[in-house]
Amino acid sequence: MTSKITLKERFAAAVAALPLVAVLRGIRPEESEGIGRILYDAGFRLIEVPLNSPEPFASIARFRKALPDDALVGAGTVTSTGQVPQLRECGGEMVFMPHADLDVVRAAKSLGLLCVPGVATPTEAFAALAAGADALKLFPGEMITPKVVKAIRAVLPKETLLLPFGGITPESMRSYMEAGAGAFGLGSGLYKPGMRGDEVAARAHAFVEAWNGLTANAA
Repeated sequence: MTSKITLKERFAAAVAALPLVAVLRGIRPEESEGIGRILYDAGFRLIEVPLNSPEPFASIARFRKALPDDALVGAGTVTSTGQVPQLRECGGEMVFMPHADLDVVRAAKSLGLLCVPGVATPTEAFAALAAGADALKLFPGEMITPKVVKAIRAVLPKETLLLPFGGITPESMRSYMEAGAGAFGLGSGLYKPGMRGDEVAARAHAFVEAWNGLTANAA
């Protein structure tokens, strides 16, 4: 009898399938199922609903019910420990943070959730990893250039997954990947509030094609 796959194993599988996090800031609950299916069909397996969106926990619950188990759904812009139990209650599995508040990291891990805190310096990065972070969000991406990513990458444990968030485009992924980034958070370049489904699909496919082109060239 095989053991049940762990959340960490699901995360690793989702990253291996497509290391792109769809950051859906401003999405409404009634849009969730439709946008979720579009993104899933395009290959996305990592969905984030920032908590400064309308009724974010309702959206997360709808995403979780609509998507297969190989997709992971989480909250972004998590800034307090009190938000973590709410996320778990609605079925969310991942905590994405704009900062490196270690109390929030520990709260997420104590409830068995994945946690990806935001860091901008080696000091923050090492502290977050020591607190149990599963990966590190490099934020804001506009400030953390590929040269900075390369410098941070050089001193961290090799297995650490680095995800630039902020200002990422299909064209900019190459330089970050070459510097050591292993995944990306995609915000307004992928989705903006009120965007039609066909527009989201077109942007999603552009990012997927760009990533596939990068990995094909690397191989």
